[in-house]
Amino acid sequence: MSDPVQVASSEASLRNSHAAEVERSLPHYQTRITWSQAELEEQRTVGLRALLRSAIERSEWHRSRLDGVDLESVTAADLGALPVMTKADLMDNFDAIVSDRRLSRDRCQAHLESSPGEYLLGEFQVVASGGSSGQRGVFVYGWNEWAICYASNVRFSVRDWNEDPTLAGTPRIIAVVAASSATHISAALSKTFSTGVNARQLFPVTLPLGEIVSGLNDLQPTVLMGYSSFLPRLAQDALAGRLRIAPRRIIAISEPLLSESRQLLEEVWRAPVANGYAMSEGMFTGCCGRSIHLPDDLCIVEPVDADGRPVRPGEVSHRILVTNLYNHTQPLIRYEVTDQLAVIAGDCPCGSHLTRIDDPQGRLDDVFVYGNGVTVHPHVFRSALAAVTAIIEYQVRQTATGARVAIVSTDHTDVTSLESKIRDALVKLGLIHPDVSIDAVSELRRLPSGKLKRFIPIAP
Repeated sequence: MSDPVQVASSEASLRNSHAAEVERSLPHYQTRITWSQAELEEQRTVGLRALLRSAIERSEWHRSRLDGVDLESVTAADLGALPVMTKADLMDNFDAIVSDRRLSRDRCQAHLESSPGEYLLGEFQVVASGGSSGQRGVFVYGWNEWAICYASNVRFSVRDWNEDPTLAGTPRIIAVVAASSATHISAALSKTFSTGVNARQLFPVTLPLGEIVSGLNDLQPTVLMGYSSFLPRLAQDALAGRLRIAPRRIIAISEPLLSESRQLLEEVWRAPVANGYAMSEGMFTGCCGRSIHLPDDLCIVEPVDADGRPVRPGEVSHRILVTNLYNHTQPLIRYEVTDQLAVIAGDCPCGSHLTRIDDPQGRLDDVFVYGNGVTVHPHVFRSALAAVTAIIEYQVRQTATGARVAIVSTDHTDVTSLESKIRDALVKLGLIHPDVSIDAVSELRRLPSGKLKRFIPIAP
């Protein structure tokens, strides 16, 4: 039987070594933010060819799918000719996709259940997606890949802190209000790399609000990071005088950041608010203060329509296809994610040539489809609910003939008028005699991860 003390010591040693590696490599990944377009294109081509070569040589499942690819000439422009990879593909063929035969699906899932956030076989990290829209995905990273993943995650925020003269001498004290379980990538990365200048203190979002507020008051963080749906609750406590902190940077993560939430956070704390769009598949955006940037040097993101064709800048995609260029342990090539994104044309005033995107506002899975074929986008509900400033949280459940809405409000809300407004909007879309009910509640039911699923369609 393993000695728990020795195991803990070994884990700590591995984490310290890993964190030191990130500290050495982080300056390089920061310089990539301002690479020229030519440098980015060259990196993408080199990275894509290396990924495809590795997948063909080491992944049984990819080998047959990539047959005929000319590794000497292929570029990102040729990706459209390759097949799409789905979550079902990943999970059904897991053992044949990973490049190390020791990394079976059963072994990785067992590790997630018994030792989340710890090293598997002394070198691998395993995380899972929330599975809020169906089957969860399991993702595995090798040693170097996990270090790159974290460097990609923090490079914009660390550069911003170091280059802002108004922050000179201000300690970077990071509070994270998010998932407590290291099965989730944000918690797992924090568990591995929370050392030195990037030390983070986690406050599980599942704790009572009063405990979180008390802990934040004691810590006095200068960086407040948390679930996009939960940060407005903290802002309301700040307005009420219960939360007494003065963060210099705010980072909303893991969920769509609504425009009304951003406005509230900026008004309460007078600090820049970054939208930390990321995914367990290893794609992390960066915020420069003006725009959200895709990590073009590390991932290729293809926004496409319902037929898989590229959409133009300014158009909202039906889904995106992600190719992770740096993860050769579990090659994800044109991996389908149902997030809806819109690319912003042109380079950013900050000087970065990394692709810019608008604030992601939801997933294809959030769309309600009714029996008569009427399709209702979340924006129909969001626009009505956002107009009521007293509503700080809401959750919309589709019913057979309409929707049932739960709201958390700081003041009296004219529920009857709001129901009528939503009902009228649904009628205009073609829904016959829609039934809409709104209930005021003190708390909304969250997923086990602590995330809030705002829109819940009827299961097909």
